[in-house]
Amino acid sequence: MIAIIEASGWPIWPLLLTSIIAVALIIERSISLRRSRVVPDGLLDRVLDDLARNGANPGMADRVAAHSPLGRVLAAGLRNVNASREVMKEAIEETGRAVSHDLGRYMTTLGTIAAVSPLLGLFGTIVGMIDIFASQGAGGANPQQLSRGISIALNTTGFGLIIAIPATIFWRHFRALVDTFVLDMEQQAIRLVEVVHGERAR
Repeated sequence: MIAIIEASGWPIWPLLLTSIIAVALIIERSISLRRSRVVPDGLLDRVLDDLARNGANPGMADRVAAHSPLGRVLAAGLRNVNASREVMKEAIEETGRAVSHDLGRYMTTLGTIAAVSPLLGLFGTIVGMIDIFASQGAGGANPQQLSRGISIALNTTGFGLIIAIPATIFWRHFRALVDTFVLDMEQQAIRLVEVVHGERAR
């Protein structure tokens, strides 16, 4: 691996940096976007049970908000449980937008890496081609410089694709995951509003 990096010249270093960042973001997002952490099962039922037994209070809302992103959305409703349906729904929607933004953290960076990596690989190809043409002299081609130019051109192109393909896959996967979580939170928040205002049974 070290020999390949050395043979690829300096254009490989930006690609190595983007690969490290991409791996770190994929690991971080994989841990942060677990369903059990974002939309834990049974949280709404526990909130409704607690609400029925003890009523809404600031301490309860704070505990729910600290539980998970879904908890933050439900807590916004709990803090406005005595307000009108419209006010309660508006508070939930406002918090939901903030939670959705937080869930999408680092997604732009990962998407940028997915888009830029092939371009960095193409840049390396151009640098390699320049070396190849520079190896042509009046006395013939310089084999060492020609070999170096070919290595730079091929290695950087391949490495750029190796980074871009999984980065694109994970970027799309995380986007779909966030959309699913947001929809789930929205449905549970609507259920909370309707139960509180007596529009539906639990």
